[in-house]
Amino acid sequence: MSIFVNKDTRVLVQGITGREGMFHTRQCVAYGTRVVAGVTPGKGGQKMDEVPVFDTVNAAVGKTGADCSLIFVPPAFAADAVMEAVDAGVSLVVTITEGIPVLDMMKVKNYMQGKPSRLIGPNCPGIITPGECKVGIMPGPIHKPGGAIGVVSRSGTLTYEVVHQLTREDIGQTTCIGIGGDPVGGTSFIDCLDAFEKDPATEGVVMVGEIGGSAEEDAAAFITQHVTKPVVGFIAGLTAPPGRRMGHAGAIISGKSGTAQSKITVMKQSGIHVCEDLGTLGKLCAEVFT
Repeated sequence: MSIFVNKDTRVLVQGITGREGMFHTRQCVAYGTRVVAGVTPGKGGQKMDEVPVFDTVNAAVGKTGADCSLIFVPPAFAADAVMEAVDAGVSLVVTITEGIPVLDMMKVKNYMQGKPSRLIGPNCPGIITPGECKVGIMPGPIHKPGGAIGVVSRSGTLTYEVVHQLTREDIGQTTCIGIGGDPVGGTSFIDCLDAFEKDPATEGVVMVGEIGGSAEEDAAAFITQHVTKPVVGFIAGLTAPPGRRMGHAGAIISGKSGTAQSKITVMKQSGIHVCEDLGTLGKLCAEVFT
């Protein structure tokens, strides 16, 4: 079992003929992902390797039955790309693009209200169910199939670090998701925690957060009330100075809120096993999950 993607997921890539889209599409195909279509306006009828290219998402979905979109469209056009995928009835939209204006994402969020599509991202590494389906830019070989631990993170690089440590401890993963660190995004910690709680194959969760916002505190409250499986947590940015953005657009401490220490305190109060030294996270997970 897994959440959101599996071996049957049919992926189309928006921006497939661009440099990044082409490179990462090939990586996804090599991993075993069913990439059935690409979309680049004006290039319909061409192929990227063996993947047919269409002018519109609607045409691609109609011809191939794609149910997941992977977006590599430049920031100025990415919001329109997301809404086009939603219009075409794509159930999962994974947006890798970084630097999408906040106002554009607010329009996207408003547009998606009441529609069945799910957005992961933007500014994220994507999602992978090890051994089955990779939709994004994460390095496939570090993941271990057939495990029982779910991973959700605001940071792409830290996702890779956590997964690598889990695999070194012989702890496999069910699904790993990078939700992105922008102020306005799609799928939240709570969405992922709820899905992992309902997934019979997932026996524990690793949640990686960072400074800024209240997503981790909200997730901690949800865990207290609704999650019965053990959760290991980590917060990046313990030494970050107030008022300075740290990497992600949403990673900024405003006043006394959003600090790493305040998040850690709330998480501990909610029964989360908090790791304060990233280098030891794998060992902590081995203690908690095995």
